[in-house]
Amino acid sequence: MREPRNPSAPDCAFCAIVTGGAPAHRVLEDDAAVAFLDARPLFPGHVLVVPRRHVVTLTDLPEADVGPFFARVRRVAGAVERGMGAAGSFVAANNKVSQSVPHFHVHVVPRERKDGLRGFFWPRTRYASEAAAEEAAARVRTALADGGG
Repeated sequence: MREPRNPSAPDCAFCAIVTGGAPAHRVLEDDAAVAFLDARPLFPGHVLVVPRRHVVTLTDLPEADVGPFFARVRRVAGAVERGMGAAGSFVAANNKVSQSVPHFHVHVVPRERKDGLRGFFWPRTRYASEAAAEEAAARVRTALADGGG
């Protein structure tokens, strides 16, 4: 990876961890990412993976950094499952809404069947009709064609 132009933000809690200015239980650290235990885990072994460079959202992460970053997320997901003896994992990121720290981060949470997390998730719905689903799909396709993405 190339040297980040804006490697850290002065008031960012995750940048403080990345630069060593704040303590954390690190599990991985390299030129692309730093991964550490979440201070308020859903389950033991809940890890946050953050890009070393300060970016607020996934769409702010430079395209050249996406692959290397998510390769680390993939590696951490496997390690969390193996290390915690978990049946699987939940891998997720918020983008702006519900993002408690404005530094892009991916949660890797060890999971077991019937682990009680069911109520944690948002309610699922259905499209009102096939036409409504097609309209939503068309809007996303148009945004992709216009260069967003």
